[in-house]
Amino acid sequence: MVALLSARRFHALVAFAAFALLGVAFYMEYQMGLEPCPLCMLQRIAFFLIGVFSLISACRAQAAWHRKLAWPIVVLSVLGAGLAVRHLYLQNLPMEELPACLPGLSYMFEVFPWQEIMQAMIMGTGECGDVLWTFLGLSIPGWTLVAFIAMALVNLVIAWKAK
Repeated sequence: MVALLSARRFHALVAFAAFALLGVAFYMEYQMGLEPCPLCMLQRIAFFLIGVFSLISACRAQAAWHRKLAWPIVVLSVLGAGLAVRHLYLQNLPMEELPACLPGLSYMFEVFPWQEIMQAMIMGTGECGDVLWTFLGLSIPGWTLVAFIAMALVNLVIAWKAK
């Protein structure tokens, strides 16, 4: 029974979940036509990095690696959860209080300094306030928040319990 609940298997599961969520995000973008906002893109980056760290840990047999790699995953999960909370906040603002919409990212990369682009992406834009899809009463950032919290909790247990 212990082998079924190993840190290595949990990291493999977290990596699978992170990459599966990215697959769903790309499906929603390219098949359903839902355009991602800047906060969505940052959450995708967080899921990708979580997936990479989890996959590296799942490929290593040493428990020390599982503990060491669990902490960056926790940090990335908390940062991703913070982005999801900001996204949910923007979705619940009245339309007149939403930040202004910005030009596309390709144009911004050509014209603006990267510091302004990152600030705009983290703070969110008017597009971030749109609720384009819901499932069981939760929008996309609501579900990403659930995923980030679950990934953080699993990795906290791995960091504290792995032997």
